[in-house]
Amino acid sequence: MKENRSMNNKLYVGNLPYTVDDSALSHNFSAYGAVQSAKVVMDRDSGRSKGFGFVEMGSEAEAQAAIEGLHGVSVQGRAITVNVARPPENRQGSGGGGGRFGAPRRAY
Repeated sequence: MKENRSMNNKLYVGNLPYTVDDSALSHNFSAYGAVQSAKVVMDRDSGRSKGFGFVEMGSEAEAQAAIEGLHGVSVQGRAITVNVARPPENRQGSGGGGGRFGAPRRAY
């Protein structure tokens, strides 16, 4: 039987406190299995956390255990969101504006 190579071991982690860094993220998830990578997404202009990140676990089973163990848990007063990461949306060829909900982008 052919192995199904899905990306179900890569997790999205949202509503993170801005003080959480890659190391802390990895440490929290390591209780549920082998952490292959942990990355808090940073704003390129300010260098501060955007409040979300991604964790890649060693297996799908470990990822599921992390979801069950950490989704909704309070970290520094914020209930974090943990679920399977979706692949990035293709942003090319989106047509007019590319803003949220089809609205044109505004210049700041």
